[in-house]
Amino acid sequence: MPQGTPEMRASAQLLVRYREPDSIRGVLELAITVVPLCFIWALIWAALDRGYWFAVLFEIPAAGLLVRLFMIQHDCGHGSFFRGRAVNDWVGRAIGVVTLTPYDYWRHNHAGHHANSGNLDHRGLGDIDTLTVREFRDQPRWRRVLYRLYRHPIVMFGVGPAYLFILKHRLPIGLMRGGWTPWLSTMGTNAAIAILVAAMIWLVGYGPFLMVHVPIVVLAASIGVWLFYVQHQFERTYWSHDETWNFHDAALHGSSHYQLPSVLRWFTANIGVHHIHHLCSRIPSYRLPDVLRDHPQLAAVGRITLVQSLRTVRLTLWDEERLQLVSFGEAALTSAASPMPARLRPSS
Repeated sequence: MPQGTPEMRASAQLLVRYREPDSIRGVLELAITVVPLCFIWALIWAALDRGYWFAVLFEIPAAGLLVRLFMIQHDCGHGSFFRGRAVNDWVGRAIGVVTLTPYDYWRHNHAGHHANSGNLDHRGLGDIDTLTVREFRDQPRWRRVLYRLYRHPIVMFGVGPAYLFILKHRLPIGLMRGGWTPWLSTMGTNAAIAILVAAMIWLVGYGPFLMVHVPIVVLAASIGVWLFYVQHQFERTYWSHDETWNFHDAALHGSSHYQLPSVLRWFTANIGVHHIHHLCSRIPSYRLPDVLRDHPQLAAVGRITLVQSLRTVRLTLWDEERLQLVSFGEAALTSAASPMPARLRPSS
């Protein structure tokens, strides 16, 4: 793949020494996620007797722990959480049963996301669908309506995440003709989910299980999609066409540094340090803060605060002239000022 400037490659080389996983640290990180999640789940179930709305208060930290568990699965997919590949894979597969995410199928799609992030000519694999202003304007009206609906916050962060994790992941969508591996991953995960759900229903009952677990899953799914959205859908992100796209620029400038409060950094397993993660995906999540500590100049790259991130919701289209994401309203003003803009290819 095309590489970045010598300076950019040098920055990537600085990160190599952070790549070595610590398996003992990995076990500890996993334990302090799984044990509290099980404890809070049981606490919510017990709290149902005091009233459902009292129990709901505990759903938020439980959802946060489920998000953290997904981030550990994410690290396993990159082979970065434990030392051994097999350990990463089997822990990732086991976690996938709880997160409703077939590990091997998801890992394949996510690898495509890392390989082509920010490339306008290779969109669609593991990405949030993003059209350019010109493409949106050239779409028939019904497709523009569908895209607007897809980009609506209620769909993007509400209906969409629930559909993705509860329904879409039950089939290898996008890899239906990819041989037996995607099917084995999804069907094996589905079978394990069915066994786990049946066991939980037998233990606590059908109604309590749905009342406890469904809100946790739905809330965690929305948080997860929000994180993925903010990590790439910010105003000055990076998009380029094939001939000018390069991996290092896309990694460092097409991914944000989502600077969250410390408690949220813990629940999200430092995934907000996303520009460093894309620059060197083999760095374990628990070592990403070390990179910023040792190389503070990287902390300012793509930095977005929690308040600033709320403004990204309106960004929906890539403007190839201004090299930034814009809202539908801004795109309409651009089209009115220049009804037939030429296709400009951004330089790296």
